[in-house]
Amino acid sequence: MFSSSIAAEQIQFSKVEENDNYRFSYQWLDHDKTEQSLSFLLSKSDLFQRYRSFSAYQPHIAQEYVQNALKRHLRKKPISGVQISFSKQGGEYATLIKSPRKGLIKKAQLEINQLQLRLMAEYLTDHYYHQFLTPDNILAVKPDHSRIAHESAPVFKGIKETVIAKASVKNIRRVSNFVLSFVQSIPYSTLESRVSSSGAGFNPPFKLLWENQGDCDSKVTLTAALLRMLMPRIKMVLVFIDNHALIGIDVAAEADNVTVDYEGTRFVLAEPTGPELMPLGNIAEQSKLAIYSGRYSLEPFYGNDDDTEE
Repeated sequence: MFSSSIAAEQIQFSKVEENDNYRFSYQWLDHDKTEQSLSFLLSKSDLFQRYRSFSAYQPHIAQEYVQNALKRHLRKKPISGVQISFSKQGGEYATLIKSPRKGLIKKAQLEINQLQLRLMAEYLTDHYYHQFLTPDNILAVKPDHSRIAHESAPVFKGIKETVIAKASVKNIRRVSNFVLSFVQSIPYSTLESRVSSSGAGFNPPFKLLWENQGDCDSKVTLTAALLRMLMPRIKMVLVFIDNHALIGIDVAAEADNVTVDYEGTRFVLAEPTGPELMPLGNIAEQSKLAIYSGRYSLEPFYGNDDDTEE
């Protein structure tokens, strides 16, 4: 997707076991071709237990869960005046409702439809997924990147002082560019179709760091987690275009910056993916085409009210 005028370069990467932790160490070149470094500890429990059960979304498993949960619910709370049976043909589940009164059938069908929607939402939430609308208005399922980023952010608390010393947390643009160059320098893996892959290939932040590679959705999630930890009160948005992802940050735009507006706030866009080194406000030509033509979906990524900078 990118032309590499200035390619990101990860000079050094290592992970070394230290008691109940692993120390991750990095060296890379930033947007000014200045050598940067970062070292931090992550606990084994965070690395190997968080999102351990995360896997690609499989519609037939989700439907099976919904059907079984629906049966359990109706056994405990049967719908009066109707007989309900279930069948499965060709991998598709069906619910048959019988009653001498058509009004009761219609009422029962509405209740069951609402139950199915609630149970599916519960399943998606439990598995870190959610439904979203593509730019073509297709309702699809993808990982809940915003939630994963927000929950991951506190784990990176240990790098805050280091980044403050290097970039100054009071300067949003400098902090953002430090994090961007770090993430851009991590080797890139190709994103599968967001609609058809249903999360296949997505690495939550700790798996991305462990494997030292990630696709654009994985990298934008790691970037969001790091920036949320460093700047808890700054508004951000995650921006998804076809097979690619960007992040938008609430900071004063410079003359040549590419931006999007959402709920009265102008967000400066950035490319966390690499392999081209691009500072905040600069995005790839294909990304610009998608943004300017309105072919993107956007998720707000705001801090909680109790988030504070230390």
